[in-house]
Amino acid sequence: MTNEQGQRTILVLGATGKTGRRVVARLAEHPVTVREGSRSAAQPFDWTDRTTWAPVLQGVDAVYLSYHPDLAAPGAADTVGEFTRLAVASGVSRLVLLSGRGEEEAQTSEKLVQDAGVEWTILRASWFSQNFSEAHLLDPVRDGEVVLPVGDVPEPFVDADDIAEVAVAALIGDGHAGQLYELTGPRLLTFAEAVAEISTATGRRIDYVQVSPEEYVAALTAEGLPQNVVDLLMYLFTTVLDGRNAHLADGVHRALGRPPRDFAEYAARTAATGIWNQR
Repeated sequence: MTNEQGQRTILVLGATGKTGRRVVARLAEHPVTVREGSRSAAQPFDWTDRTTWAPVLQGVDAVYLSYHPDLAAPGAADTVGEFTRLAVASGVSRLVLLSGRGEEEAQTSEKLVQDAGVEWTILRASWFSQNFSEAHLLDPVRDGEVVLPVGDVPEPFVDADDIAEVAVAALIGDGHAGQLYELTGPRLLTFAEAVAEISTATGRRIDYVQVSPEEYVAALTAEGLPQNVVDLLMYLFTTVLDGRNAHLADGVHRALGRPPRDFAEYAARTAATGIWNQR
């Protein structure tokens, strides 16, 4: 399926998110038509409003499927399954799903995509390095103290730029159909070690403080976060970070033929923008 210019049309869901906006930017360098899937787009898309799904799928060849808030959230598999069925019925021939490494609940959504009857690629990613600069950990880094209920469990933080490059390769390239790529960085780091590397990169003192899960829940609740968000964060910080992901994978190298970006590179690159020094 092509548009009137003879270009393939690719829908990027979560187009304003950490990986989605990077996918959009990289696809813009190729002869394809990019359709942004977000609530603020010209043709709005909202996971919670199913009347917005069919319009954005019209004429689409491939989809970067990024589910918000997370594939581990209650009801995610039902929603992803229904969207996948509609996408295939609308003529989509390639699906690239962003999934979470070590999230057993996410594997239900993976299976639905794998069984959809079209080309598929699964990107099973570890914790994003960019969570320290583009998500809820940004302000704690700026304040000089990152408080989390995570001990000495190592995590192979992956750069969102690597995820985006693998996604683009799978969306427009050959040889990625039927592949499940586990995407990690090249090193294992505890959260305390990651914060220490950010501290070094910024030249500022930034402390890491471990608290109990109960203390963390109390702090999140005091900040006014909705209970479903609190529950999801606790699942990610406790269940997923139980050591199950404390090993490296070769997904970035398999997909791109090069090593993944190192966390130190991310920290230096991000520190140079000054974002960690602003408040």
